[in-house]
Amino acid sequence: MNAMIDVNPSILSAPADEATPAASGAPGGSATDATAGASAADATAGASAAPTNGTRDDTATDRISGLRERIDEIDNALIELWLERATISAEVGRVRIASGGTRLVLSREREIVDRFRDALGADGVQLALLILRAGRGPL
Repeated sequence: MNAMIDVNPSILSAPADEATPAASGAPGGSATDATAGASAADATAGASAAPTNGTRDDTATDRISGLRERIDEIDNALIELWLERATISAEVGRVRIASGGTRLVLSREREIVDRFRDALGADGVQLALLILRAGRGPL
């Protein structure tokens, strides 16, 4: 799994007609936004909780299926990138040690953790620590 993959930033975002931040739970939207959107849609669809024809359920099922397919595509790209990054990171470590350097460069790890924190908040810290561990092994 050493082959590099070219990831266009668009691979990580759904087409505009497939998802909006509020509806997809993507950054910028919230569960509350998605719930509010669903409630508004329910209210405009009629007072009945169960549709009398299968159209509304079929549309929702198709929409969910399409969104899940996109999630699977993104997950597969993330897995490939994770494995590639871990391989490269391990090679950096081997070269650094072979040239007389230390096993870890804490200032570099701190840069990575800070970058993830800035972009993703508290969850970014946890993600960065997992990614770093994948490349260098446990401390």
